[in-house]
Formats: sequence, C-alpha cells, structure tokens
Amino acid sequence: MTEQIEEELLELEHQGWRSLCDGTGSDFYGALMTEDGAMLLASGLSMNRSEVIASLADAAPWERYEIIEPRLLTLADGASTLLYTGRAFRMDGEPFVALMASTYVRRAGVWRLALYQQTTVDSDGSSS
Repeated sequence: MTEQIEEELLELEHQGWRSLCDGTGSDFYGALMTEDGAMLLASGLSMNRSEVIASLADAAPWERYEIIEPRLLTLADGASTLLYTGRAFRMDGEPFVALMASTYVRRAGVWRLALYQQTTVDSDGSSS
C-alpha cells in the first residue's frame, strides 16, 4: 500500500511540475490544493491557496525539471508527505535546487495538497 501511495503522490508531483513548465500551474494547483492549503517558498514567501493561484497565473514557465530521490513519509491514515530534491531549469539562468516536501491529505477519496515547502540547497549540498 505504501508503494502505491508513493507512486500516486509522485505522479501528482510530476503533473504539478509539468503544469509549471507549460503555464497551467495556476489551474492545476487551484484544483489540487486544499481550501486552507499553504506554500512556504525558499524565497521566504508564505502563501495561501488564493495567493498561490494568483502568483502562478503570471509565473514564467520552467523549461524542465528533475525529481531526485523521492521518498514517502506516512503521517497518518490518509496523510503523507513526499520528500525529494527538486531541480528546475529556465533558459536564462542557473538551476533552482531545493529540498521539497509536499504534504497530501486524502479527502473524499482524492489526494489534495495541504502544505508544500522548499528549502534551497547550496552547490555544496548544504541547505540554506
């Protein structure tokens, strides 16, 4: 069961990253996040669901991304966090690299994103 949950959540993460690459992130995360969901970004921003939707509507798309060494942390029945290192690339800049934690809750049989958090990683692999 744990392996199936990890596959389901990893697929949601890939869908999210693909939406950030193709410019549909606002719609995707608007549907995925819980009503009281939040994102804590490496830039220091803390955003609620409506702020996330608004910010992604005008966000520059990523060219490509990588999900590295994902692992599942089961919190309770119907609540799990997917941890991984994410690396995203834009055409005109250095890659963005961060430790990422996406916490999902199952509501009415559907996984919903309740909390997403990033911690940037320096080139030497340490968190900042």
